Amino acid sequence: MNHINLNALRVFAVVARHGNLQRAADELCISRGAVSQRIKRLELDLGVVLLERGARGVSVTAAGARCRAAIDEALGTLETALVDVMGAGAADHVTMHLGSSTAATWLMPRMGAFAARFPKVALRTEVHDQVLSRSLGRNEIAIWPGAAPDPNPAHHSRHLTDIRLMAVCSPDLMQTGTPVDLDALLCLPLLQDAHRRWERLVEATGHAARHRVLNFDRAALAIDAAVGGHGVALVPTYMVERDVSAGRLVRIWEHPEPPRTHLYVSWSKDHTGQRHLGRVVEWILSEFEHAKQ
Repeated sequence: MNHINLNALRVFAVVARHGNLQRAADELCISRGAVSQRIKRLELDLGVVLLERGARGVSVTAAGARCRAAIDEALGTLETALVDVMGAGAADHVTMHLGSSTAATWLMPRMGAFAARFPKVALRTEVHDQVLSRSLGRNEIAIWPGAAPDPNPAHHSRHLTDIRLMAVCSPDLMQTGTPVDLDALLCLPLLQDAHRRWERLVEATGHAARHRVLNFDRAALAIDAAVGGHGVALVPTYMVERDVSAGRLVRIWEHPEPPRTHLYVSWSKDHTGQRHLGRVVEWILSEFEHAKQ
């Protein structure tokens, strides 16, 4: 194993997290070609195929998933060990793992409030397309959707909110208070993200969309398009509560079925060196509780 390039392992971990070569290249500040070359070199060195290339990006193979899990676990162990090496100063850093749209629509509007509440805490965010395959280290928090709480025995896990879906649009497209049934809703321009919620709704109900559905790879982009008056987005309520309150969006329909998924916050049970972590978790819980009121 002496010939394995450790930097190539890091590049692979970033690609696997994003599921996209270009987004990985942007994070690593190298070219897309350089990312692709390093992955190919790593595959040759290991003698296995790690990624499957497709029209919408890349996905990890079974061997790639095992490799990613091993890399993530090793990086988590290293980060935890470095907390000990760096001493008390490292306890002022908190890393938050979450999805890109949760980061853009929930966390970013609250960064000012976070800085005011925790002036001595340096917050680092890591955006993922899938839940972390490793255990969280010290000073790490994960916010992720699921049907049940985090099953990892090394983690604490708390419920944040139910993931209820609502259809929202700009008040320029449709005035607030206008009653809309599903037939009328599907006559409007529809915006959806990679979850393909409109397509699934049409299939499940037997209704038909009258307009071409405009697709985005993230909910945050579909929400931005809705604010811009380009159509109706079907998204989790927690992502648009501020836009609705501010009048940038109006709620015109809510999914009638009970939510099947929920949003949870998780953090390591290893409290050693986690000076601020508990307070940050309580702040996250309070922000979601405040939104329900």
